[in-house]
Amino acid sequence: MARSSIEPLVVEKVIGDVLDMFTPAANFTVHYASKQVANGCEIKPSAAVDRPSVQILRPRVSTCFYTLVMVDPDAPSPSEPTSREWLHWIVVDIPEGSDATKGKELVPYMGPRPPTGIHRYIFVLFKQKHAMMVGCGAPDARGNFSTRQFAAQFELGPPVAAVYFNSQKEPTAKKR
Repeated sequence: MARSSIEPLVVEKVIGDVLDMFTPAANFTVHYASKQVANGCEIKPSAAVDRPSVQILRPRVSTCFYTLVMVDPDAPSPSEPTSREWLHWIVVDIPEGSDATKGKELVPYMGPRPPTGIHRYIFVLFKQKHAMMVGCGAPDARGNFSTRQFAAQFELGPPVAAVYFNSQKEPTAKKR
């Protein structure tokens, strides 16, 4: 992940609203079916109902483990994000070079459900300092989650990678 990959995160205030500045140190991909998530791309809620495929792109030679967090900082609306951040998914203990299914799902996946406006959905990858996230339980609620506090509480350090997509409520078919 090149240094320039940070720029869209800064421009769209992912760094600021959710994360502090960090230096990318890992590569990972997120796919909803055949669509790869790239910073700022648009994905319809109907295309993101099922959890995505998340692959950490490293050779499986070490005993490193990763934690993946997915949040929406724009809940319930971008103009009034009173539930910032809304937690959508947490997976811990993902082995390096594997996909998220090899980790432990701490918080089950919840697809995007933006009620109004364009929402950012952010995937954040942390390299764990310990092989297993001992004592790590699910948060009490999905609303008002803090990625920063979660990382501090479990000594994750700064993120090693992040990517986000945009989504908005799909129009409903009008009945005649």
